[in-house]
Amino acid sequence: MNTDDVLDIFREAGALLEGHFILSSGLRSPVFLQKAFIFKNPALTERLCKALAEKVKTNLNEMPDIIVAPAMGGIIPGYETARHMGLESVFTERENGEFVLRRGFTLNVGQKVLMVEDIVTTGLSSRECIKSIEETGAKVIGGACIFDRSNGTADIGVPLISLAAKAFPAYEADGLPPELKDIPAIKPGSRGLSK
Repeated sequence: MNTDDVLDIFREAGALLEGHFILSSGLRSPVFLQKAFIFKNPALTERLCKALAEKVKTNLNEMPDIIVAPAMGGIIPGYETARHMGLESVFTERENGEFVLRRGFTLNVGQKVLMVEDIVTTGLSSRECIKSIEETGAKVIGGACIFDRSNGTADIGVPLISLAAKAFPAYEADGLPPELKDIPAIKPGSRGLSK
């Protein structure tokens, strides 16, 4: 499965949106990938995550013992990718602004972890999740995502395997092009929602 195949699935699900969006990173973009429209459909989710699992198996030098995903966006792809790899999947959650393992989830010192994310733009959530994993003494051997909006430029600190990669335009709020300035901005993501 390549980037065009993945974009076709997003289109099929109505998940490739156009307008003026505030991304989780704070950047503004005329394109938003509303992965929630994918993840509400088990068949589409399975197609993407099965392909991601196969790509991980082919491209990662060593196999992980477990998958860890950052909440909210990574929970479903983390679980479904783990299912296709025959692994367990747990997730981190924000507590006082920091990712931590909760709900009795634990990792062992030296345990090999694959961090699975939904969409990477700047890599901030991935880096924060990886930091929290490493603080347990577990070893993050790589990261994986359904879509890399940075097209390979985001540095998450470990190798990143993406099912699809494409750079969509993204702008600072004070550097918007004229075609976005007149469109009201909406924030469809979950970061920054009130508790």
